[in-house]
Amino acid sequence: MAIIRNLDLFPHKANINFLAYCSVSPLNQPAAERACYFHERQSQVGRGMLSEYVGDEHIADRFHRNFGKLLKTSADNITMTTNTSEAICTIANGYPFEQGDQVISYVNEYPANHYPWVIQTQRRGVELILLSDTDIPQVDHEAVAPIPDIFARGWSFEELESKVTDRTRIIALSHVQFTSGYAADLKKLGDFCNSRNIDLVIDAAQGLGCLPIYPEEFGIACVAAAGWKWLLGPVGSGVMYTSPQFRDKIEITMSGADHMKQDTEYLNHTWDPHTTGKKFEYSTVTYSALDALSVGLETVFLPNSPEAIRDHNFSLQDTALQTLDFSKYQPVIQPPEHRSGILSLIPKVSTAKQISSALENKNIIITPRDGYLRFAPHLCTTEDEVVQAVEALNTIA
Repeated sequence: MAIIRNLDLFPHKANINFLAYCSVSPLNQPAAERACYFHERQSQVGRGMLSEYVGDEHIADRFHRNFGKLLKTSADNITMTTNTSEAICTIANGYPFEQGDQVISYVNEYPANHYPWVIQTQRRGVELILLSDTDIPQVDHEAVAPIPDIFARGWSFEELESKVTDRTRIIALSHVQFTSGYAADLKKLGDFCNSRNIDLVIDAAQGLGCLPIYPEEFGIACVAAAGWKWLLGPVGSGVMYTSPQFRDKIEITMSGADHMKQDTEYLNHTWDPHTTGKKFEYSTVTYSALDALSVGLETVFLPNSPEAIRDHNFSLQDTALQTLDFSKYQPVIQPPEHRSGILSLIPKVSTAKQISSALENKNIIITPRDGYLRFAPHLCTTEDEVVQAVEALNTIA
């Protein structure tokens, strides 16, 4: 059954069976109403709408506080961003690299966690080392009969260990790979990095809101995520966590009116930037989107633990596996420590794009990516919706 039973929070459920929360997700109703309220008030009173957000209702303060709760950290370690790319570019451009320093990443990383490091190779002589796409033996799953011995795709921890040198400064990886659904074991990865004085930078766009991410417990220096996937927030909203020690390393590369501690004393040009997560909030942000993301977090996510959401989503995947026609689809079953909210399916009867289009004609949304069908239910998905989608999948010729 769904964790969230109040369907008024999710108006899209009246029209479509949405199973693509790894993509651009439907906006939850509290977030939609909050964004509309901001724009409505701006249309009526202009700058006066900002005076309505004071004290505990201040947009930035509430955002920092709410995401601090989700990540089990201080609000001071949270930064408002517009997307994952902005966050990682801020870190990559401000990191104190020297020529010959190394960054280790993965050959199939999403562009948000790839190109910012490529820029450092071009401008500062950093060496970008990419882990290869590796065959990972699948495991039998308790919900289904033994599966054929094919392989999931991901990176190898053994190769990672072999690539690390005394010049390795950063390991930059996605929590969850956006195609195959391969999830990194963040605690193991964080322990490894901390034992070698390496900074771990995680693109959590495919994990935050779906899986537990506790950067201080896991030893992560930086977490960056977009708000419009598993967090069900507005397009153009995002969040970043940085540890105090890591944040101190990062030079400021962009600045503006909101950057300094003197706040609205704009003609006081004293160089006195914030040292909390506000260090990277250099100018006016899209307050309507970020406040909407924050309110949605309060209403939809914080009442449930990340562990409960994870277990719910895994249970829905298990339901799908019990009735999926294996003669038509090969599920990619990750080992337990690498499981994520994405259950990738390898179609045998047609292409992933063709199947996705056929399902969309039935108002069932499952997205294709790199040859996979990404089956991605979430906390508001019901078992009935999963059964309906699998029945539709099984009938496609």
